[in-house]
This record gives sequence, C-alpha cells and structure tokens, in this order.
Amino acid sequence: FAFKFRYFLFSFLCWQNTIPNWVRDHRVHHKFTETDADPHNAKRGFFFAHVGWLMQRKHPEVLRQGAKVNISDVLADPVVQWHQRYFWPLKLIFALLVPLLIPVYCWNETWIISLSATLCRTVGLLNVTWLVNSAAHIYGSRPYDTQINASENFFVSFLSIGEGWHNFHHTFPWDYKASEHTLFMNATTKWLDFFAKMGWAYDMRSTKPEMIRTVALHQGDGSHAMNAYANEISYDEFQRKIKESDR
Repeated sequence: FAFKFRYFLFSFLCWQNTIPNWVRDHRVHHKFTETDADPHNAKRGFFFAHVGWLMQRKHPEVLRQGAKVNISDVLADPVVQWHQRYFWPLKLIFALLVPLLIPVYCWNETWIISLSATLCRTVGLLNVTWLVNSAAHIYGSRPYDTQINASENFFVSFLSIGEGWHNFHHTFPWDYKASEHTLFMNATTKWLDFFAKMGWAYDMRSTKPEMIRTVALHQGDGSHAMNAYANEISYDEFQRKIKESDR
C-alpha cells in the first residue's frame, strides 16, 4: 500500500492523467504500436507523437480498441479507486499548490519566482515524459528488433533516468527494468530494486539473458554489443567483458 500510495502522489507531481486512463492508453499503445489505434502513433510525425495527440480528439481506432482493453485489475485496486475519487483536488494540491507554497514559506521566495519555477518544472517534466513517446520512437538504434520503431535513445534515457531504452522495452515489455542496463542511465531500476529489498515491490518479472541474446542476434540491427562475439562465448562471459570495459 505504501509503495502504491507513494507512486500515485508522484503522478500528481508530474501532472499525469488518472491511473486507469494512463494504463489503458499504455496497454493500447503496446498492443497496436505505430498504427491508427496507437494513441501517440509516431508514424504521424514527431509533433503528433510528442504532444499533438493531446491537442485533438482521439482517432476512432484508439477509442474502439481502448474500449476493449481489460484494466479491471487496476480498477479493482482500492488505492486507484481513492485516486480517482479525489483526483482533481489532489492534483491541484500536489502539482500546483505545494510546489508553489514551499519556496514562499520556507525560504521567503517571491510569489512570481515561485510560480515561474513551478510552471517551468511542470513544462520540463511533461516534455521529458513526451520525449519517450516521440524521440524514443523515431531516433536511435534498434539492437533487439528492427521491425518496430521504438529505439534505444541515450538522450531520452539521460533525461528520464532510464525510460529511453525503448527498443528493449517494446521487445520485452514484461521486463520491469525496461533495459538491459541495471545502473547505466537507468536509475529507475535501482529505485525499484531498493523497494524490492524492503518488500514493498514484488512479482518483478525480467527476461532471461539467453532470450535477450537470441533475439538480439536474430532480430536486431547489429548494434548490440553481443554481436561482437556472436556465438563464440557464453552470455555470462559476454557480461563479464562488458563490465570490464566499463571500468
């Protein structure tokens, strides 16, 4: 409960939509990536995938397929139900009022500077989030699957602390790490690992290394470091060499 509660508060700070809406759109996005049913179809251009999809009505296919997506597991969660019930009051409090009031009353900041900082923070966070939908679906390498648009984007990963390794994420969507990297530009994984050790996060699925190796060798664009060794060494040996090269 504490872990879920913490994260839905974070969603307010980032000015995100309701949890059910976010989950529904994300599941539709994964199932129908780069089609008319994809809410932020990158084939419609960078601007549309970045923010344009939020500035117009959804494509009929998005609505049709979205209505079919099963999110009953999310809707049944008491934390999500509470989140929905008080969504707008909580969003205004944590996304606007708290960031606005803290500088003013804690270190005597002026109202105009506090408001400007709050707005800049919100705009910055939203644009970093949107880059995952736009830049990470257009620019970058595809070491795991060349048949999808999602790419490994270093710049987006840097800004989003790990959410830009998108070719991996779409190739292995069940993997909680969303990347092979467990530390390099992927602080999100370490954050989840920390709470897993506390017992707050659990049932965290990952991908077997041999599966990653096989997929990268047969479906990737050749940019994966494993391609330098092909079938000459084991995956464990490959990982050891990568760690040595990182030192």
